[in-house]
Amino acid sequence: MTTVDLAQLPVWLGGLLWAMGRVAGLFLVAPVYGASVLPARTRVGLIVMLTMVLAPMAPARIDPLTAEGIATMAGQVLIGAAVGFVLRLTFEAVAFGGQLVAQSMSLGFAEVVNPQGGGSSPVLNQFYLLLVTLLFLAMDGHLRLVALLAESFRTLPPGTDAISPNGLHAVAAFGGQLFSGAVRVALPAMTSLLVVNMGFAAISRAAPAMNLFAVGFPITICLGFIALWLALRSLPGAFGALEESAWSLMRELLGA
Repeated sequence: MTTVDLAQLPVWLGGLLWAMGRVAGLFLVAPVYGASVLPARTRVGLIVMLTMVLAPMAPARIDPLTAEGIATMAGQVLIGAAVGFVLRLTFEAVAFGGQLVAQSMSLGFAEVVNPQGGGSSPVLNQFYLLLVTLLFLAMDGHLRLVALLAESFRTLPPGTDAISPNGLHAVAAFGGQLFSGAVRVALPAMTSLLVVNMGFAAISRAAPAMNLFAVGFPITICLGFIALWLALRSLPGAFGALEESAWSLMRELLGA
């Protein structure tokens, strides 16, 4: 007959809580795992499954019912959320680039006159976001994220200091990638559409009586789709560069 050592119960409970805190923090903000289209039950099931797998990697001689245990739990949630936030910024940069392209080809005009206050996002925003999500899954990014989270329990075990102030500053500074990455994604299409708009400007000076709104809008849409089709070839490279910067920062935050 086996006996249960009650003295080990806080250690086992702590391992479960530390793993669950780090996984739940990641699922709060990380792309794919934290997507709103993912059902809540599926998300909870994934959190429980990953917690059971990662719990043996998170031992800590800290009583989870003490003040130190509560602080440790908050630190685990912060670690997971910081990692997910860095990766989220790369996806939002691509989506913002799609929004810039939509505005350049006049597809964003529907948001200006939206009677509901512009609550919906442009179609190209969602299209770019869907493309990079498929690229992320095709390159096994979701598996790399879980592997990095598992490795973090060795390089940054519970009970040690969480992310340092320098690490938090690096995460905040990485927010600049939201704008520079968006320009990198949208630059090919925006450059082509800029040439088109300059042509319309010259036409308006030569023929002021011409209704450019009626003539230029369909032409801009058609040429914009052609420029978008040609610019999609550069999307994987731009997203890959943003993603590698994100992976480097995440490994630096976790000490991996």
